Amino acid sequence: MTPQTGPAPTATPLESVPSPRRGGTSRTPATAPPRYAALGDSLTFGIGDPVDGGAWRGWAALLGAALGGEDGTPFRNFAVSGALTRDVEERQTPDALAFAPDIASIVVGVNDTLRCAFDIQDLAPRIDRICAALAAQGTVLLTACLPDPGAMLGLPAPLARPLARRQRAVNAVVHALATRYDTVHLHLADTAWVADRTLWSADRLHPGERGHRLIAAGFHAALTARGFALGPPPAPDPDRAPPTRAESLRWLATSGTGWVARRCRDLLPELLRLAGDEVTHWARGSGARLDLKAEHALSMALAALAATPAGQGN
Repeated sequence: MTPQTGPAPTATPLESVPSPRRGGTSRTPATAPPRYAALGDSLTFGIGDPVDGGAWRGWAALLGAALGGEDGTPFRNFAVSGALTRDVEERQTPDALAFAPDIASIVVGVNDTLRCAFDIQDLAPRIDRICAALAAQGTVLLTACLPDPGAMLGLPAPLARPLARRQRAVNAVVHALATRYDTVHLHLADTAWVADRTLWSADRLHPGERGHRLIAAGFHAALTARGFALGPPPAPDPDRAPPTRAESLRWLATSGTGWVARRCRDLLPELLRLAGDEVTHWARGSGARLDLKAEHALSMALAALAATPAGQGN
């Protein structure tokens, strides 16, 4: 199963999307290896794809290695585990601009959905400004929509539904910006992709090696169609065996417990509040109000994007 490409699940194929980039002129693919910068959080950092020495590799590194052929490609991974959209805008983007990449991936947003301060009307212009700053240099952008963490973790409905609303909102914003900047886009929220547990690591939130390889291959194929990929695609077969059930349980009992403890300081009170609201509204038969509230906030965010020149959102 290969991740879908295109700016929205119901859109036409990537090559036929009539969405010219604003804010900059696309660079013409050259014969020299393209410069590639990766921005984002733990997904782009490589969590879930361990290599020798206790380091992480991930899809961005696999893609970078596959873009340059025998000459290699100048590649910088600016992603940081736990990064929020604010971190990508304020800390990673200036460094990426200084690197002057031909290609830049911007995959972020899940961590924002796990924070009590989540605000789609703040997140949307931030991602827009990130995209605009890089597009103004003529950089070709890579984006992806992502599965919601509640579904990935198998949380009960009162906890999963609020997170699903938030991730749907993030994905809708990313889809809008994918059209606005003519990005190379992967649908990593596709149901078949999410349901295939062989693609995911023991933590159930990050891809395993096979998943990282499929993401890299999906972006490589789309970039090849645009004339960028100079090397062969990443090999689909993992170098390592997937984690056993015992290894997964051991991770959950050690590193996984630490992850939950760190997130609980910020997330747990908000999740409990969201779950309380969810249960109360559904008991009253007014659960649709929560959906309408989220849809209204998203509509306001998308309207503000549409009414604002690229990259100039507040």
